[in-house]
Amino acid sequence: MDTQNPNVPLHAHTRVAGKKHPIRRHPHSGLVHDNTRHTTRFTVIGNHLAQHPELSLLAIGLGTHIQSLPAGARVDIKTLAARFPEGTTRIAAALRELEAHGYLRRTRERVPDGRIITRTTSCNQPGHSGPEAPRPAPRKRPRQPGGKPLPAVPRPAYPAPALLQQATDLLTGLRREDARLLLSACDTAHLAPGVAAWLERDVSPAAVRHALTTDLPPEPLHRPAALLAHRLTAQLPPPPPFAPPTPAPPTRHPLQTCDGCDRAFRGPGPGHCRDCRSGRTEPLEAV
Repeated sequence: MDTQNPNVPLHAHTRVAGKKHPIRRHPHSGLVHDNTRHTTRFTVIGNHLAQHPELSLLAIGLGTHIQSLPAGARVDIKTLAARFPEGTTRIAAALRELEAHGYLRRTRERVPDGRIITRTTSCNQPGHSGPEAPRPAPRKRPRQPGGKPLPAVPRPAYPAPALLQQATDLLTGLRREDARLLLSACDTAHLAPGVAAWLERDVSPAAVRHALTTDLPPEPLHRPAALLAHRLTAQLPPPPPFAPPTPAPPTRHPLQTCDGCDRAFRGPGPGHCRDCRSGRTEPLEAV
């Protein structure tokens, strides 16, 4: 009885509650990582993408590849199909998966030269960015100093080219009256219809020039075109009074000599005087 059985374990294994067998992990089974710390040329990829439960393996790989690309890289279907062997159909489907789960945003935009392009935005963590990715600021048209457009000016009823040219010449010559009234080509084109409206109302060019250049403020003019636009609008004279057309003077025929009595009379041509041609229809006019 003193002999011990070497085949009997010294301590019995304790059963794990709820399970018939204990969980045994062999140190040499499953995945083993041999990692080296990256210091250059690496990309941080979230496990929410690398282990996404709904994305296909192609979508996960394509999403990882897109996140590793630098800004400005081309990620259209043709470019990706030329890079990978899966083909355009499978790559297009993978892109739609990434877009449906928020890893991609594709929007169509019009560039300054008029073309419409597709802009692709990669999201490394969907749901943690704004609704719209920051975009480059749109190109703005140059505006007048002060940040405000010029006030509107009156318009002529009949903007004849000759009238507008006369108005443009008048505005161009204002700098001779005051050096501060040097206008740009854009300002001149904006103000010319207002000057034409004055000229159309029978205002002489000298009177228009006087109205625009008299009593200017002594301080520097930061926006001379805005001041001129205000004067053209606020001081616009009323239309001239209606004048009925002047009737044409009566026709005065030259003197003629009567063929019958040598009497002088006025008529359109040679013939007889009124007395000699009494009752005839020839128009005569006695002297």
